[in-house]
Amino acid sequence: MHYSLIIPAWNEASYLEHTLISVVAAMQQIKDQGVHSGELIVVDNNSTDATAAIASDCGAKVVFEPVNQIARARNRGAEAAEGNALIFLDADTTCSERLLSHVLAALESGQVVGGGSVIAPDKPVAAAAMRGIRLWNWIARTGRLAAGCFVYCRRDAFDAVGGFSDRVYAGEEIFLSRQLKKWGREHRMRFEIVDVAPVVTSVRKLDWYSPMQLARQAVLILIPGAVFSKRLCKTWYDTDARRK
Repeated sequence: MHYSLIIPAWNEASYLEHTLISVVAAMQQIKDQGVHSGELIVVDNNSTDATAAIASDCGAKVVFEPVNQIARARNRGAEAAEGNALIFLDADTTCSERLLSHVLAALESGQVVGGGSVIAPDKPVAAAAMRGIRLWNWIARTGRLAAGCFVYCRRDAFDAVGGFSDRVYAGEEIFLSRQLKKWGREHRMRFEIVDVAPVVTSVRKLDWYSPMQLARQAVLILIPGAVFSKRLCKTWYDTDARRK
């Protein structure tokens, strides 16, 4: 398959280089196997730091999305993509060659429409936080819902369902998961959350916010209609919290 690995990035100069170095190495391993070919796209979501320059220096194709919204950034990357498989990875998240090879083989089989992966923290966390991560992984596997830090799918399915919903400011991966599952059922394909090699994602929000603030945000997201408000989804768009 020819795949496109898409990374949306808003002021991610502190994390992006590490992510790109890891991803480029994984993609090179896949290329060396002679099975799949890929392209790397970074979507600069109106950054004011060195995000775009870092992406370019690491060999990524850089595209620009002026509206600061994660769903729009991901969709902009898909518009620029040439692959028949799409993999969306967050700028503070790394994935292994093993995981990439697994999901590409699954998509190539024609039996899988897309999916996600279980996640692991990038550093040791408190017991309560670890329980939260394990709870999410259980919810993801049981409900077949992809975490936003890693989503993969067939290009034709992504286009057919209209991509990520730009009506929401958080949880867009949940909306897409549901749409892809529906499309997959209609085409006799499954939506698969894999656990062959967890993606490793940053837990920096635990440093930026108190447990009470994070709990309050989680509760707000559960309120019907909250994801349609950028103000209520502030932990995803709060510039003051982006520590240097």
